[in-house]
Amino acid sequence: MTARVAILKKAIKAAENDRVAKSYPEGRLRISNTGSQKRYYHVISAEKPKGVFITKNDQSIARKLAEKDYNSRFLELATEELSRLERMIHIISEDNADMAFERMSPGRQELVRPYILTDEILINDWLGKSFKTNQFMPERKIYDTIKGEKVRSKSEALLANMFFEMKIPYRYECELRLKKGTVRYPDFTLLKIRTREEIYFEHFGLLDDENYLKSSIKKLDEYRENNIYPGKNLLFSYETEESPLDIKGIRKMVEDFFTRSSF
Repeated sequence: MTARVAILKKAIKAAENDRVAKSYPEGRLRISNTGSQKRYYHVISAEKPKGVFITKNDQSIARKLAEKDYNSRFLELATEELSRLERMIHIISEDNADMAFERMSPGRQELVRPYILTDEILINDWLGKSFKTNQFMPERKIYDTIKGEKVRSKSEALLANMFFEMKIPYRYECELRLKKGTVRYPDFTLLKIRTREEIYFEHFGLLDDENYLKSSIKKLDEYRENNIYPGKNLLFSYETEESPLDIKGIRKMVEDFFTRSSF
């Protein structure tokens, strides 16, 4: 509902701007259908209910009249829908099931595990779970992160530090079991707190290397076969010698993805 409210507000603002900026003609549009042929009429007064025929050279008038009618209808319905949604959101947020836990004293909260986990409990549970990590050539993990772990490249260190600073819980090279017994170790497994989803993040850092490129494509194919898709539950970054990691651009992408609701 919150996402729909945001969409409506943006659309209403655009419609209101159009009403001011566009010079809509007076009157309304009447359309007459004769077989497969449409005839447009400009109705200005009640004295001429059938209106004045709009020639092909004046089709812009028909278009503006249609836009005027749509603009008016849209603003009416969108405003009503927005009002209903805002009332519903207020009612829902006013007193919801989460309050049963939130209104307990800290001492009582320590003794109870809520049915709907708070963000804090969810994060602590997720980060506290042990997981199998990639044991392949651990000696290559030589780059330190703010979190105090070792990763395999400077770019991965930059990404790990970015997730840490953005307060996005993550696991580095956590085991992921796919169909047919295949095991992969995504560079990062992220927790999208808002939707309680795990999101996988891969960094492709050697795309200049042909064998690495083929391996990366194979990995993406495997992910797709396991319902892991870019933009849905998979994000990735890349670099080559000529195109280094764009950490600012990646941060913007991640911010947008993690503040967006899933539908």
